[in-house]
Amino acid sequence: MVKLPSPVIRRLTSAALLGALVLAGFAMPKPAEAAPAACAALQAKYPDWKGKTLVNAINPHTPGYESIDPKDPTKYVGYDIDLGEAIGDCLGFKLTYKAVTFAALLTTLASGQADIVISDIYATEERAKAADFITYSKVFDGVLVAKGNPKKITGINTSLCGAAAAENTGYVEVPLIQAVAPECKKEGKAEPTIQLYDNNANCIQAILAGRADTYINDVNTVDNAVKAYPDKLEKAIAVTIPYQVGIAVPKDKPKFREAVKDALTEIYKSGDQLALLKKWKLDPENLIEPGLLMVK
Repeated sequence: MVKLPSPVIRRLTSAALLGALVLAGFAMPKPAEAAPAACAALQAKYPDWKGKTLVNAINPHTPGYESIDPKDPTKYVGYDIDLGEAIGDCLGFKLTYKAVTFAALLTTLASGQADIVISDIYATEERAKAADFITYSKVFDGVLVAKGNPKKITGINTSLCGAAAAENTGYVEVPLIQAVAPECKKEGKAEPTIQLYDNNANCIQAILAGRADTYINDVNTVDNAVKAYPDKLEKAIAVTIPYQVGIAVPKDKPKFREAVKDALTEIYKSGDQLALLKKWKLDPENLIEPGLLMVK
């Protein structure tokens, strides 16, 4: 079996390798002509990171985005992993990984134990007080429930009254669910309760075990849970929430922020980012042009 290198920004130019791939039945994607030249220019513009090894803090419990490689527990795989390596290839640096809980991602960055966070983290104004964000994806959340949706939950609304929600510590969904409580009180209903866990797997297990009624998170994570337990779980609905996914970088390194944004913009323009979404079976509708979220 021919093994393709994971960072999509690397271009396969060898005629012999091309022939081998064709014989093996691989369809070669058309390379983005501007990407190599543009990345060479960026390495000249931002030389401080060329040849360096940087640390990416991740919470590797979101299949499709970042998770432990089932074939090699010492490695990580997913869309965010590939995207980070593509950014590193473009700017000339390599990445190593520091696995932490989701709630510790930004504190790990702020303490200098990591240089960057690429881990399906939603960029919010509150989080932007601790780090600058380069945004790169829309956010669609799925509402995971037990099969049959016994509590008839229809979104982040008063259908959550009296329900128990399993959520990850530090997730933006926590305050969104808490904000429903006053409306429940007005209607004379019990407030929703929240159970906090350290990763997606524990949240999903809480529903399977009957401890929780719902888990609200990224729609792809919810869809994967339904695929894993089709007889026990279902997606009640998909909802949009007012955030974007972002790459977090230290607030005191504006040049690095500019370099990452410029590299990500080239990857976006080249079509490589879209290719990665398709590779990991994520919704291409999530794609957006890179932007910035910063709070002084």
